Amino acid sequence: MNEVLMAAVIFFAFYQIIKNFTDFLLRRKIIKAGHFDNAGILDQKIASVSSENQEANKYPSLKWGLVAFFAGVGFIVINSMSPSLYNQDSYHNFMENSMLPFGIELVSISLGFIIYFLIVNFTKKK
Repeated sequence: MNEVLMAAVIFFAFYQIIKNFTDFLLRRKIIKAGHFDNAGILDQKIASVSSENQEANKYPSLKWGLVAFFAGVGFIVINSMSPSLYNQDSYHNFMENSMLPFGIELVSISLGFIIYFLIVNFTKKK
């Protein structure tokens, strides 16, 4: 698990560094071309995307409440997987060496996002 988390953090950091560097190069190229008024075009692009996201994200408390609720449900399901069916040692090794708990948790969190999406779409149609 630690290796997966470390790889994700390293990938995200690498992505952010490359993105910032390419944005810098693009701004520098725009300024060198003499389009000083267009130098902030990347910032405007980010602002327009965030305003669209704010319109679509009308219920942030509902979204994160549903996600937290279903994450908790996922943990309850993982915890309630009966160890009495197995030898305690084999169950412990299975849960430690398996991706099943991660799958259960990701599916439950995804279910929270899907329910949020359906709620927002049905309230938008009314």
